[in-house]
Amino acid sequence: MGFKVENNRFNEILKNLKQEYKIYAPKRFEKRGRFSDTDLIKYGEISSVEEIVWNEKSQFSPKEVVYPITQTLFYFTEEEYRESLVHDKKILIFLRPCDINGMRRLDTIFLQNGPFEDIYYKRLREKVKFVMMECKESFDNCFCVSMNSNHTDNYSIAVSFKENEVYLDVKDEEFLDILKAYDEIDFKPEYVKENKFTVNIPDQEKITIDLFNNELWKDYAKRCIGCGRCNMSCITCSCFTTQDIAYDENPQSGERRRVWAGCHIDKFTTMAGGHDFRTDYGSRMRFKTMHKIYDYNKRFNEHMCVGCGRCDDRCPEYISFSKCINIVNEVLEKEENNNVK
Repeated sequence: MGFKVENNRFNEILKNLKQEYKIYAPKRFEKRGRFSDTDLIKYGEISSVEEIVWNEKSQFSPKEVVYPITQTLFYFTEEEYRESLVHDKKILIFLRPCDINGMRRLDTIFLQNGPFEDIYYKRLREKVKFVMMECKESFDNCFCVSMNSNHTDNYSIAVSFKENEVYLDVKDEEFLDILKAYDEIDFKPEYVKENKFTVNIPDQEKITIDLFNNELWKDYAKRCIGCGRCNMSCITCSCFTTQDIAYDENPQSGERRRVWAGCHIDKFTTMAGGHDFRTDYGSRMRFKTMHKIYDYNKRFNEHMCVGCGRCDDRCPEYISFSKCINIVNEVLEKEENNNVK
Protein backbone atom coordinates (compact mmCIF):
# COMPACT_ATOMS: atom_id res chain seq x y z
CA MET A 1 0.00 0.00 0.00
CA GLY A 2 1.37 3.40 -0.97
CA PHE A 3 1.51 6.58 1.10
CA LYS A 4 2.80 10.14 0.74
CA VAL A 5 4.16 11.82 3.88
CA GLU A 6 5.68 15.28 4.28
CA ASN A 7 9.18 15.36 5.73
CA ASN A 8 8.19 17.01 9.00
CA ARG A 9 5.49 14.41 9.62
CA PHE A 10 7.84 11.59 8.61
CA ASN A 11 10.21 12.88 11.28
CA GLU A 12 7.39 12.52 13.81
CA ILE A 13 6.98 8.90 12.70
CA LEU A 14 10.71 8.30 13.15
CA LYS A 15 10.57 9.88 16.60
CA ASN A 16 7.79 7.52 17.65
CA LEU A 17 9.53 4.49 16.13
CA LYS A 18 12.73 5.26 18.04
CA GLN A 19 10.95 4.28 21.25
CA GLU A 20 11.08 0.67 20.02
CA TYR A 21 13.70 0.74 17.25
CA LYS A 22 17.29 1.69 16.67
CA ILE A 23 17.10 3.33 13.24
CA TYR A 24 20.14 3.21 10.94
CA ALA A 25 20.75 4.85 7.58
CA PRO A 26 23.65 6.15 5.48
CA LYS A 27 24.75 9.32 7.22
CA ARG A 28 27.27 12.07 6.48
CA PHE A 29 30.28 12.48 8.77
CA GLU A 30 31.91 15.78 7.84
CA LYS A 31 35.67 16.03 7.23
CA ARG A 32 36.22 12.32 7.89
CA GLY A 33 36.67 11.19 4.28
CA ARG A 34 39.73 9.54 2.75
CA PHE A 35 41.03 12.83 1.31
CA SER A 36 41.47 16.27 2.90
CA ASP A 37 38.22 18.20 3.41
CA THR A 38 36.06 15.34 2.19
CA ASP A 39 33.17 13.73 4.01
CA LEU A 40 32.58 10.13 4.94
CA ILE A 41 29.23 8.49 4.29
CA LYS A 42 28.66 5.46 6.48
CA TYR A 43 25.87 3.92 8.53
CA GLY A 44 24.85 5.46 11.82
CA GLU A 45 21.77 6.04 13.93
CA ILE A 46 19.47 8.76 12.61
CA SER A 47 16.57 10.76 14.04
CA SER A 48 15.34 12.69 11.02
CA VAL A 49 14.90 12.25 7.28
CA GLU A 50 17.30 15.15 6.69
CA GLU A 51 20.16 13.04 8.10
CA ILE A 52 19.66 10.28 5.53
CA VAL A 53 22.08 10.47 2.58
CA TRP A 54 19.98 8.89 -0.15
CA ASN A 55 21.44 10.49 -3.28
CA GLU A 56 25.06 9.31 -2.78
CA LYS A 57 26.56 5.87 -2.30
CA SER A 58 27.81 5.10 1.20
CA GLN A 59 31.50 4.14 1.39
CA PHE A 60 30.70 1.39 3.88
CA SER A 61 27.91 -1.15 3.94
CA PRO A 62 25.21 -1.63 6.61
CA LYS A 63 26.60 -5.02 7.65
CA GLU A 64 28.22 -3.62 10.80
CA VAL A 65 24.74 -3.07 12.27
CA VAL A 66 24.24 -6.84 12.62
CA TYR A 67 27.88 -7.89 12.39
CA PRO A 68 29.87 -5.30 14.38
CA ILE A 69 33.48 -4.50 13.52
CA THR A 70 34.45 -5.64 17.00
CA GLN A 71 32.03 -7.69 19.09
CA THR A 72 32.36 -9.12 22.58
CA LEU A 73 31.25 -12.75 22.56
CA PHE A 74 31.65 -13.55 26.24
CA TYR A 75 33.35 -12.46 29.45
CA PHE A 76 35.50 -14.84 31.50
CA THR A 77 37.09 -15.18 34.91
CA GLU A 78 39.24 -17.92 36.43
CA GLU A 79 36.18 -20.03 37.15
CA GLU A 80 33.37 -19.16 34.74
CA TYR A 81 32.26 -17.29 31.64
CA ARG A 82 29.21 -15.17 30.84
CA GLU A 83 27.80 -14.54 27.39
CA SER A 84 27.56 -10.90 26.35
CA LEU A 85 24.19 -9.18 26.12
CA VAL A 86 22.62 -7.14 23.33
CA HIS A 87 20.26 -4.17 23.46
CA ASP A 88 16.55 -4.89 23.74
CA LYS A 89 15.40 -2.67 20.86
CA LYS A 90 14.39 -3.78 17.38
CA ILE A 91 16.37 -2.51 14.38
CA LEU A 92 15.26 -0.60 11.29
CA ILE A 93 17.79 -0.17 8.47
CA PHE A 94 17.46 2.11 5.42
CA LEU A 95 19.42 0.46 2.60
CA ARG A 96 19.51 -0.20 -1.14
CA PRO A 97 18.41 -3.36 -3.02
CA CYS A 98 22.00 -4.57 -3.53
CA ASP A 99 22.63 -4.35 0.22
CA ILE A 100 19.45 -6.26 1.05
CA ASN A 101 20.68 -8.98 -1.29
CA GLY A 102 24.09 -8.72 0.38
CA MET A 103 22.54 -9.19 3.82
CA ARG A 104 20.92 -12.36 2.53
CA ARG A 105 24.41 -13.63 1.60
CA LEU A 106 25.53 -12.90 5.16
CA ASP A 107 22.50 -14.83 6.42
CA THR A 108 23.62 -17.78 4.32
CA ILE A 109 27.17 -17.70 5.70
CA PHE A 110 26.26 -17.22 9.36
CA LEU A 111 23.03 -19.22 9.56
CA GLN A 112 23.13 -21.89 6.84
CA ASN A 113 26.82 -22.66 6.27
CA GLY A 114 27.11 -25.84 8.30
CA PRO A 115 25.19 -27.60 11.07
CA PHE A 116 25.23 -24.69 13.56
CA GLU A 117 23.86 -21.16 13.43
CA ASP A 118 26.02 -18.27 14.59
CA ILE A 119 24.03 -17.14 17.61
CA TYR A 120 25.93 -13.84 17.95
CA TYR A 121 24.89 -12.87 14.43
CA LYS A 122 21.40 -14.33 14.73
CA ARG A 123 20.41 -12.48 17.88
CA LEU A 124 20.97 -9.12 16.14
CA ARG A 125 19.78 -10.18 12.70
CA GLU A 126 16.40 -11.39 13.92
CA LYS A 127 15.69 -7.88 15.24
CA VAL A 128 16.07 -6.31 11.78
CA LYS A 129 13.47 -4.94 9.41
CA PHE A 130 14.46 -3.37 6.08
CA VAL A 131 13.43 -0.01 4.66
CA MET A 132 14.50 -0.22 1.04
CA MET A 133 15.61 3.06 -0.49
CA GLU A 134 14.55 3.38 -4.12
CA CYS A 135 17.61 3.16 -6.34
CA LYS A 136 16.80 3.75 -9.99
CA GLU A 137 20.01 5.37 -11.23
CA SER A 138 23.39 3.66 -11.12
CA PHE A 139 26.35 5.18 -9.30
CA ASP A 140 29.96 4.98 -10.52
CA ASN A 141 31.48 1.50 -10.27
CA CYS A 142 28.13 -0.21 -9.57
CA PHE A 143 27.48 -3.45 -11.46
CA CYS A 144 24.46 -4.77 -9.55
CA VAL A 145 22.51 -5.54 -12.74
CA SER A 146 25.24 -7.91 -13.91
CA MET A 147 25.15 -9.66 -10.52
CA ASN A 148 21.32 -9.85 -10.51
CA SER A 149 21.18 -7.87 -7.27
CA ASN A 150 19.45 -4.72 -8.47
CA HIS A 151 15.98 -5.90 -7.43
CA THR A 152 14.37 -7.32 -4.30
CA ASP A 153 10.95 -7.62 -2.71
CA ASN A 154 12.43 -8.37 0.71
CA TYR A 155 11.46 -5.22 2.61
CA SER A 156 8.96 -3.98 5.17
CA ILE A 157 8.85 -0.52 3.61
CA ALA A 158 10.20 0.91 0.37
CA VAL A 159 10.82 4.65 0.26
CA SER A 160 11.45 7.25 -2.39
CA PHE A 161 12.72 10.63 -1.21
CA LYS A 162 11.40 13.75 -2.92
CA GLU A 163 12.23 17.39 -2.13
CA ASN A 164 9.89 17.75 0.85
CA GLU A 165 8.07 14.43 0.85
CA VAL A 166 8.61 10.74 1.27
CA TYR A 167 6.74 8.17 -0.83
CA LEU A 168 6.30 4.80 0.81
CA ASP A 169 5.29 1.32 -0.27
CA VAL A 170 4.35 -0.50 2.95
CA LYS A 171 4.16 -4.29 3.19
CA ASP A 172 4.50 -4.80 6.94
CA GLU A 173 1.24 -4.71 8.93
CA GLU A 174 2.96 -3.01 11.87
CA PHE A 175 3.78 0.04 9.77
CA LEU A 176 0.42 0.04 7.99
CA ASP A 177 -1.19 0.75 11.34
CA ILE A 178 1.14 3.70 11.87
CA LEU A 179 0.57 5.20 8.40
CA LYS A 180 -3.14 4.63 7.90
CA ALA A 181 -3.87 8.28 8.76
CA TYR A 182 -1.77 9.55 5.83
CA ASP A 183 -2.63 10.10 2.16
CA GLU A 184 -2.78 6.89 0.14
CA ILE A 185 -1.17 6.96 -3.30
CA ASP A 186 -0.27 4.51 -6.04
CA PHE A 187 3.46 4.01 -5.53
CA LYS A 188 5.87 1.19 -6.27
CA PRO A 189 9.67 1.61 -6.15
CA GLU A 190 11.74 1.66 -9.32
CA TYR A 191 15.03 -0.18 -9.75
CA VAL A 192 18.27 0.27 -11.65
CA LYS A 193 17.89 -1.29 -15.08
CA GLU A 194 21.36 -0.61 -16.46
CA ASN A 195 24.74 0.17 -14.93
CA LYS A 196 27.43 2.32 -16.48
CA PHE A 197 29.69 -0.75 -16.39
CA THR A 198 28.80 -4.29 -17.44
CA VAL A 199 30.45 -7.37 -15.94
CA ASN A 200 30.57 -10.64 -17.85
CA ILE A 201 30.40 -13.49 -15.37
CA PRO A 202 32.59 -16.46 -16.36
CA ASP A 203 30.89 -19.72 -17.22
CA GLN A 204 31.35 -21.98 -14.19
CA GLU A 205 31.85 -25.03 -16.39
CA LYS A 206 34.84 -23.45 -18.13
CA ILE A 207 36.82 -22.80 -14.94
CA THR A 208 39.69 -25.26 -14.47
CA ILE A 209 42.83 -25.44 -12.35
CA ASP A 210 44.70 -23.69 -15.16
CA LEU A 211 42.91 -20.45 -14.32
CA PHE A 212 44.26 -20.51 -10.76
CA ASN A 213 47.81 -20.68 -12.14
CA ASN A 214 47.28 -18.08 -14.85
CA GLU A 215 49.73 -15.18 -15.27
CA LEU A 216 46.92 -12.62 -14.80
CA TRP A 217 47.24 -12.79 -11.00
CA LYS A 218 50.86 -11.57 -11.12
CA ASP A 219 49.69 -8.10 -12.09
CA TYR A 220 47.75 -7.84 -8.83
CA ALA A 221 50.78 -9.06 -6.88
CA LYS A 222 52.55 -5.90 -8.07
CA ARG A 223 49.69 -3.47 -7.50
CA CYS A 224 47.88 -4.58 -4.33
CA ILE A 225 49.30 -3.30 -1.01
CA GLY A 226 47.25 -5.59 1.25
CA CYS A 227 45.38 -2.79 3.06
CA GLY A 228 42.09 -4.71 3.17
CA ARG A 229 39.87 -1.74 2.33
CA CYS A 230 38.03 -3.89 -0.20
CA ASN A 231 37.24 -6.47 2.50
CA MET A 232 36.13 -3.90 5.06
CA SER A 233 33.77 -2.05 2.70
CA CYS A 234 32.25 -5.21 1.15
CA ILE A 235 28.71 -6.15 2.23
CA THR A 236 29.41 -9.89 1.81
CA CYS A 237 32.90 -10.28 3.31
CA SER A 238 32.30 -12.13 6.56
CA CYS A 239 35.71 -13.31 7.80
CA PHE A 240 36.82 -12.58 11.33
CA THR A 241 39.48 -13.40 13.90
CA THR A 242 39.11 -13.76 17.67
CA GLN A 243 41.05 -12.03 20.43
CA ASP A 244 41.20 -12.65 24.15
CA ILE A 245 41.50 -9.35 26.02
CA ALA A 246 42.88 -9.67 29.57
CA TYR A 247 42.02 -6.94 32.04
CA ASP A 248 44.86 -5.04 33.71
CA GLU A 249 43.22 -5.34 37.13
CA ASN A 250 43.13 -9.14 36.87
CA PRO A 251 44.94 -10.79 33.93
CA GLN A 252 42.98 -14.00 34.53
CA SER A 253 39.71 -12.30 33.67
CA GLY A 254 38.68 -10.53 30.49
CA GLU A 255 36.64 -10.96 27.35
CA ARG A 256 36.75 -12.72 24.04
CA ARG A 257 36.03 -10.57 21.02
CA ARG A 258 35.68 -11.27 17.37
CA VAL A 259 37.05 -8.66 15.01
CA TRP A 260 36.67 -8.25 11.27
CA ALA A 261 39.47 -9.75 9.18
CA GLY A 262 39.97 -10.21 5.47
CA CYS A 263 41.79 -12.31 2.90
CA HIS A 264 43.84 -9.34 1.63
CA ILE A 265 45.24 -8.46 5.05
CA ASP A 266 48.67 -9.62 6.25
CA LYS A 267 48.64 -12.53 8.74
CA PHE A 268 45.10 -13.55 7.77
CA THR A 269 46.40 -16.99 6.79
CA THR A 270 49.02 -17.30 9.55
CA MET A 271 48.68 -20.68 11.28
CA ALA A 272 50.06 -22.33 14.41
CA GLY A 273 53.81 -22.74 14.17
CA GLY A 274 54.16 -19.61 12.06
CA HIS A 275 53.21 -21.26 8.76
CA ASP A 276 51.68 -18.77 6.35
CA PHE A 277 50.23 -19.21 2.89
CA ARG A 278 48.96 -16.79 0.25
CA THR A 279 51.77 -14.44 1.19
CA ASP A 280 51.84 -12.66 -2.18
CA TYR A 281 49.03 -10.26 -2.89
CA GLY A 282 48.19 -11.76 -6.27
CA SER A 283 47.19 -15.06 -4.66
CA ARG A 284 44.95 -13.15 -2.25
CA MET A 285 43.21 -11.40 -5.15
CA ARG A 286 42.75 -14.78 -6.80
CA PHE A 287 41.26 -16.26 -3.63
CA LYS A 288 38.79 -13.40 -3.16
CA THR A 289 37.77 -13.32 -6.80
CA MET A 290 37.15 -17.04 -7.10
CA HIS A 291 35.31 -17.15 -3.79
CA LYS A 292 32.96 -14.35 -4.87
CA ILE A 293 32.13 -15.72 -8.32
CA TYR A 294 32.91 -19.45 -8.18
CA ASP A 295 33.27 -21.28 -4.84
CA TYR A 296 30.24 -19.71 -3.15
CA ASN A 297 28.19 -20.26 -6.30
CA LYS A 298 29.07 -23.96 -6.40
CA ARG A 299 27.61 -24.41 -2.93
CA PHE A 300 24.70 -21.96 -2.83
CA ASN A 301 23.78 -21.48 -6.52
CA GLU A 302 24.30 -17.73 -6.67
CA HIS A 303 27.26 -15.39 -6.76
CA MET A 304 28.50 -13.95 -3.49
CA CYS A 305 29.31 -10.52 -4.95
CA VAL A 306 26.29 -8.22 -5.32
CA GLY A 307 27.99 -5.58 -7.49
CA CYS A 308 27.80 -2.63 -5.08
CA GLY A 309 31.22 -1.46 -6.32
CA ARG A 310 32.43 -0.24 -2.93
CA CYS A 311 35.67 -2.21 -3.29
CA ASP A 312 36.45 -0.28 -6.47
CA ASP A 313 35.52 3.00 -4.76
CA ARG A 314 37.78 2.38 -1.76
CA CYS A 315 40.93 0.86 -3.29
CA PRO A 316 43.87 3.31 -2.92
CA GLU A 317 45.64 1.59 -5.83
CA TYR A 318 42.58 1.88 -8.11
CA ILE A 319 42.28 -1.86 -8.56
CA SER A 320 38.90 -2.68 -10.04
CA PHE A 321 37.26 -5.92 -8.92
CA SER A 322 34.65 -5.65 -11.66
CA LYS A 323 37.38 -5.38 -14.32
CA CYS A 324 39.15 -8.35 -12.73
CA ILE A 325 36.01 -10.46 -13.27
CA ASN A 326 35.94 -9.37 -16.90
CA ILE A 327 39.63 -10.25 -17.31
CA VAL A 328 38.95 -13.71 -15.91
CA ASN A 329 36.15 -14.14 -18.43
CA GLU A 330 38.36 -12.95 -21.30
CA VAL A 331 41.12 -15.41 -20.31
CA LEU A 332 38.65 -18.29 -20.30
CA GLU A 333 37.18 -17.31 -23.66
CA LYS A 334 40.65 -17.01 -25.17
CA GLU A 335 41.60 -20.47 -23.88
CA GLU A 336 38.40 -21.91 -25.32
CA ASN A 337 39.07 -20.36 -28.73
CA ASN A 338 42.63 -21.69 -28.71
CA ASN A 339 41.35 -25.18 -27.89
CA VAL A 340 38.88 -25.02 -30.77
CA LYS A 341 41.66 -24.13 -33.20
